[in-house]
Amino acid sequence: IDLCEAVALEDDPEDILFASLQNLYGFSPITFSTAGSVFTYPIKPGRVPHPLPVTQIELTIPDTEPSNWSLHASSIWISSLFIADHLEELQIDAMTGTEGTVVHVLELGAGAGLPSILLASMYHRDVSVTVSDYPDDRLIRTLSHNVRRNRVSERCRVVPYAWGTDTGALVHRSGDARFDIVFAADTLWNPELHAPLIDTLCTCLKPGPDSRIHLVAGLHTGRYTIQSFLDGTKLQGLVLQSATEREVDGTQSRPWDVSLAEGEDERERRRWVVWMILKWED
Repeated sequence: IDLCEAVALEDDPEDILFASLQNLYGFSPITFSTAGSVFTYPIKPGRVPHPLPVTQIELTIPDTEPSNWSLHASSIWISSLFIADHLEELQIDAMTGTEGTVVHVLELGAGAGLPSILLASMYHRDVSVTVSDYPDDRLIRTLSHNVRRNRVSERCRVVPYAWGTDTGALVHRSGDARFDIVFAADTLWNPELHAPLIDTLCTCLKPGPDSRIHLVAGLHTGRYTIQSFLDGTKLQGLVLQSATEREVDGTQSRPWDVSLAEGEDERERRRWVVWMILKWED
């Protein structure tokens, strides 16, 4: 992901600082843009699995009430960009083969909503997207604005939701109410929120062998923190199908290994994300 390609800097001092750190010291940025600025994601030919009628996604970066600054929702996080760059790995096409089948997708902790909005732009009939984040008025207002701005309101609904609470608002639909795919980007950094997040994942994921959870987290989260979350999922009937470390600005990949924690510095951690796929145990 090239910072200069992924975001219109618009003279944002923080973005310029991030770019400088990367160029001068080799520190890859883990967040992009700041509250109130406009983030532009260019859609390159071949980057997404289906042709799109638009060439870019434009997002206003949300702010939150001061009491909710700890949400860290006022940036685009690196894992959100990584999912947007690799949407085909959600394997939605494999679920849309039957005529009339609608694949229901949920994003948790969406912030500005980049992957969900891009996904809703790609699929016009056979995918229904629910994009959610904490019920902060400013955050949800901006997320809703981003959905309307990119003209995907018919296929992408915004739901304010706090993890671990009643999921009725998320799953209130006709027919089968739970989700085929649930995904989230950079949402594992706070161990205190692991239990309510796992509870929400289990409540929202449709029963069955084909349903999947995709979680992508930058290694800046901390290996022990990520492993603690994975250990917690085992207690709730979920199994780890795969966990792969992926180089953000390259092509390298390797299996997830918590034991590498002791040999890494901050510069190395910023170079990688881990993509985790969970499913119901057989």
